[in-house]
Amino acid sequence: MAAKAKQTSRRSRARSKQAGLPPGTLIYTGEKKIESVRIAVIDYNGDEFVERQVGSVDECFAFKTRPTVTWINVDGLHDVEVVEKLGKAFDLHPLILEDVLSTRQRPKFEDYEKNLFLVLKMLSYDEEAQSVQAEQVSLIMGSGFVISFQERVGDVFDCVRDRIRNAKGRIRKQGADYLAYSLLDAIVDSYFGILEKVGDKIEVLEDELVSDPDEKTLQAIYRLKREMIFLRRSVWPLRELVSGIQRSESTMISESTDVYLRDVYDHTIQIIDTIESLRDIVSGMLDTYLSSISNRMNAVMKVLTIIATLFIPLTFVAGIYGMNFENMPELKWRYGYAAVWVVMLLVSVLMLVYFRRKKWL
Repeated sequence: MAAKAKQTSRRSRARSKQAGLPPGTLIYTGEKKIESVRIAVIDYNGDEFVERQVGSVDECFAFKTRPTVTWINVDGLHDVEVVEKLGKAFDLHPLILEDVLSTRQRPKFEDYEKNLFLVLKMLSYDEEAQSVQAEQVSLIMGSGFVISFQERVGDVFDCVRDRIRNAKGRIRKQGADYLAYSLLDAIVDSYFGILEKVGDKIEVLEDELVSDPDEKTLQAIYRLKREMIFLRRSVWPLRELVSGIQRSESTMISESTDVYLRDVYDHTIQIIDTIESLRDIVSGMLDTYLSSISNRMNAVMKVLTIIATLFIPLTFVAGIYGMNFENMPELKWRYGYAAVWVVMLLVSVLMLVYFRRKKWL
């Protein structure tokens, strides 16, 4: 709960930075996650391929006039000047740049006529923390170029880079719209791996829930519930995003690419269905935990009740012979003590046999 409150507080502070400022004002509202901004350029067509790590934004300008497809990837958003220079060079709308620098965006698609703008959440699984981490990725598609902005180094686009380098598939023969589709598809496909790991964690927790649940199990269930809510918020808008691209009348998206977008849409539906199924399982786990704890308590109470019931007649006998009356015949009988023990043991055995027949034991 403390972590959630801290995250909400950070979001409020991020929004307050832009309060009262005119639209299109460029202010980075996220956290600095790498020391310096890294810019990588991949330029290609069916015959040529150039990949370069550039030192400044100015080196990207030469690729603007080439009759090729150019992919500019920017890692790190804390340097506002870099984003602003790219925006001026490629004639990007100020609102696009403002949304790029605002890292608390909901996944969305917007058509700015000259450019198409996509905001997505790229998910990764932290093995050490055993939790899902999210990073905002902004994709801007224009005539012959795609610009991607990421918060830090490391992504799920290596498969796309390999296909460009090795001229695998259709990507080197297609335009910028197919490149944008490929990046979108890589992000969506990575969700399957994330959900698989979350599903494995749920299975382990289910086994623990059935065998020996404790307070740590309950805490793990609540963490999973928050994680599923987080996943749902990150993934649910994707359906609307992909659907918006398909409905777009932009001439930058060809009919051949639209076929592949339908495949991405199908994947988003599968992912959403999986998330809903996992949410239902996690919600049911809390009921299972409470039932398990209740059953354990009932078992303990059952044992205690049987023990108490066995001692009721024994206490009765001991109480009778514990009275200080003189005229009690058994008190002076030679075998009186042994006889009382026999009676008490016989009563206990008969009661245990009765409980067994009633299947209370």
